[in-house]
Amino acid sequence: MELDLAAAEMKAVLNRLRRAQGQITGVIRMIEEGRDCEEVVTQLAAASRALDRAGFAIIASGLQQCLAEMEPDGRSGRNDQDGQDGQDGAGRAAGRETPEQMRAKLEKLFLSLA
Repeated sequence: MELDLAAAEMKAVLNRLRRAQGQITGVIRMIEEGRDCEEVVTQLAAASRALDRAGFAIIASGLQQCLAEMEPDGRSGRNDQDGQDGQDGAGRAAGRETPEQMRAKLEKLFLSLA
């Protein structure tokens, strides 16, 4: 699945990622300086939340794209890059995913962030 974010969504995701990057840099510096454990953990938690929110925004955009690209017969118009022999696991022609397959793929991505 290709990542195709609108300009506003892209800006928001990049801002969250940059915020997380700054927070992680701060955590590293705090550890090197021997700062208080509670302060370090607080900053680490903030970085983790920023990464989670960026990931959730990307997954939400992906879900929106998948729904928008769904064809009238209920299949996705996207190509399946996993099928090497032209068949999917159930023997159907590769290149089109059912809504259930797309949902399972997005659910797996979502749960990887949990």
